Amino acid sequence: MSEQVQNHPAHAVPPWAVRVVRQPGPRPLFERAETAVPVGAKLAALAVAVAGAVVVPVDRPGIGWVLALLIAAAVLLTRTRLSGTREGNARRWRQAGWALLATALLAVGALRAAEWLFVLCGLAAAVVASLAVVGKRTVHGTTYDALAVPLEAFRAVPWLLRRSPRPGRQQGRVLGAVLLSGLVLVVFLPLLISADPRFAQFVGDLVPEVRPSSAVRTALVFGVGFAAMAAVFLISADPLPERENRRTTVGDRLSWTSLLGTLSVLFTAYVGVQATALFGGTDYVLRTDGLTSADYARGGFWQLCACTVLTLGILAAALRWAPKATSADRAVLRALLGALTVLSLVVVLSALSRMWTYQQAYGFTVLRLLVEVCEIWLGVVFVLIGATLGTLRANWLPRAAIATAALALLGLAAANPEAAIATANLDRAAQGKPLDVRYLSRFSADVAPVVAARRPDAACLLRPIADDAWPAWNLSRSQAREIVRSQAPCE
Repeated sequence: MSEQVQNHPAHAVPPWAVRVVRQPGPRPLFERAETAVPVGAKLAALAVAVAGAVVVPVDRPGIGWVLALLIAAAVLLTRTRLSGTREGNARRWRQAGWALLATALLAVGALRAAEWLFVLCGLAAAVVASLAVVGKRTVHGTTYDALAVPLEAFRAVPWLLRRSPRPGRQQGRVLGAVLLSGLVLVVFLPLLISADPRFAQFVGDLVPEVRPSSAVRTALVFGVGFAAMAAVFLISADPLPERENRRTTVGDRLSWTSLLGTLSVLFTAYVGVQATALFGGTDYVLRTDGLTSADYARGGFWQLCACTVLTLGILAAALRWAPKATSADRAVLRALLGALTVLSLVVVLSALSRMWTYQQAYGFTVLRLLVEVCEIWLGVVFVLIGATLGTLRANWLPRAAIATAALALLGLAAANPEAAIATANLDRAAQGKPLDVRYLSRFSADVAPVVAARRPDAACLLRPIADDAWPAWNLSRSQAREIVRSQAPCE
C-alpha cells in the first residue's frame, strides 16, 4: 500500500495531527497509525482516566458514571477547540445528538437503583458513544462503528504511548500549567487538611478508601478510561474512510419474489385463521375447552417472537440486496415488503397480547417485562422499515434502530420498571391472588415508595441501605433510606 503524508482538510483532521492519506478502499482494522502524538492528548487521556478512577462507583449505579462521561466530553471539546477543528454542521449536530443520548443513558444510574437496568443502559451508552465519536458510517459497517472505541483501543494505546514530538509553545504552556497545579495541591492541601477537621472530612469523602479490592477496581477503571480516550483521539486524528452509498444486488428477481411472496401468503393465512385467538386474550382462553392460560400464552409467545426476528432479518436483507433496477422490480418489492411489514406488526401485537394474558394469570416479572419491551422495539423497527418503502434506501436504518433501542431503555427507566412490577403484583394480591414476597424483597430501592405505601410490613421487605459515598449517590437509594428510617422496625 503506497502512502504519502500530507494535510487533508476534507475529514476535518485536527492541525495537531498529521493525516495519512491512503489509496481508496478499506484498510485493516488494526493497522498502526502514523499520525504524530501530541503531548496535550496524552495529558487529556491521563486526566480523564484519573477522574474516572475517582468518581466511578464500579459496584453500583451512581451519579459518578455520568460525571465521568461529562468530564471526558468536556476534555474532548477543549482539545477540539484548542486545535481549531472544523466539521460540517450536519455531522456536528448528529454527533451531539448521539452524545446527549449516551449521557442520558448513563444518567439513569443517578436516578434508578436497579442494577440490571443500569447494566443495560451502560452497554447501550457505550454503543451510542462510539457512534458519536465515529460520526458518519465507515467502510467497515455499522457493527464496527458501534464498537469502534473498544476495537480501536488496541492500536490506540500503543499509539498514544509513543514518544511525542517536541512540544510546541502552546503544549508547553499546558504542561507547565498542569505541573504548577500539582505543586499547589502537594504544598497547600496537607496544610489545609491539618488546619480544619471538617475540611479534612470533606477531602476524605472525596478520596476513596484504599483496599485491595477497591485498588483493583480503581486500576481497572483507570485503564479502561485511558484506553477509551486514546481510541477517541486516534479516531479523530486518523478517521477511517466513509462508506459510499452503493446499491448491491444478490440473487435474481424470481428468488426474492418467491421468498417474500411465500412468507406473505403464509402470514396472511395464519392471521386469517387465528384472528380470534390472536386477540381473544383471557376471555378467549377461559371460553376454550382444554386450553389454559399457560398453554395459550407460554406455548405461543416464543414461537411468535422467533417469527418476528426471522422476518425482520429477511426484510432487512431484501432492502439491501433485492433487485431494484427497473420500476417493475421496485413496485413488486414495495408491495411485498409493505404487506410483510403490516402482517409482522399484527404478529407483534399477537405476541404482546399473549404475554399480557400470561402475566395477568401468573404475575409480573422483570424478564417478562423486558421481553415485552423488546417486542415493542421490534414493532418500531418494522415501522421504520415501512418508512423506507418510498425510496427503498435503508442506509439510515441500522443507526435508527440503535437509537430507538436506546430511547426504549430510557422510556423503561422513566417508567421505573421495578416499581411498576411491584404495583401490578400488589394489585393482584389485593384481588386475592398469590404474592411472591420473596421475589419482591429482592428488588432494589426503586420499589421503596410503592412498598411503604401498600404494605404494613414494609420494614421487613425493605432492607436497610448503607450510606453512599458521593460518587455513588443515587436518588432511589437516598429516598429509600429515608423511608426505611421512618418505618417501624421489623418484628
